[in-house]
Amino acid sequence: MGLESFSISSVSPLVLAKSNCCSGRKTTARRNARWALTPKSSNLQNVRYSSRRSLCLNSGDGGIMKTNPRGNGVFVGDKDGVIIVDHGSRRKESNLMLNEFVAMFKDKTGYLIVEPAHMELAEPSIRDAFGLCVQQGANRVIVSPFFLFPGRHWHRDIPSLTDEAAKEHPGVSYIITAPLGLHELLVDVMNDRINYCLNHIAGDANECAVCVGTSKCKLY
Repeated sequence: MGLESFSISSVSPLVLAKSNCCSGRKTTARRNARWALTPKSSNLQNVRYSSRRSLCLNSGDGGIMKTNPRGNGVFVGDKDGVIIVDHGSRRKESNLMLNEFVAMFKDKTGYLIVEPAHMELAEPSIRDAFGLCVQQGANRVIVSPFFLFPGRHWHRDIPSLTDEAAKEHPGVSYIITAPLGLHELLVDVMNDRINYCLNHIAGDANECAVCVGTSKCKLY
């Protein structure tokens, strides 16, 4: 699979939480326990994450504005719908993990309308997600590709699919954001992943949900 089509959604319908099994282990293992995952709650509304919720302010027109450490700007409001779209997989577990990411994203940001979508191979489609956003009152839809780098899917496929979906909802505007790209926070994500896997093979951390059952996280 080329980098342009790489999607970050992974392989297990689990929710991020700190593992209880790491108590008493090395400090490094505990510090990287963010990658330890526990079984999904049957009620996502009851799921709580350790990350601090971003501060929400009333925008004055009924919308929700997020504080931005970089200064002033325009933010997601209560009439905006956000679609987080990945490539899609034939493997059910991979697709379900996107749902978990969307739940975490919505919980942390406080955005009112957030829907998952798969570009191909699985449901819900971009068309389905677009319709769900409109049903919930969105008059603008923000499509955010869960991809690392810009490529054919970002340049052509996602815009084409979104355009077709928008035709069914006259008067609803949309924007397709850039993919994740070279964001500095991805360095921290990568480093945490590496450290956690090293602690796993050292016996100081459980197998994470990405690798669980695959026996892939080992020295060869």
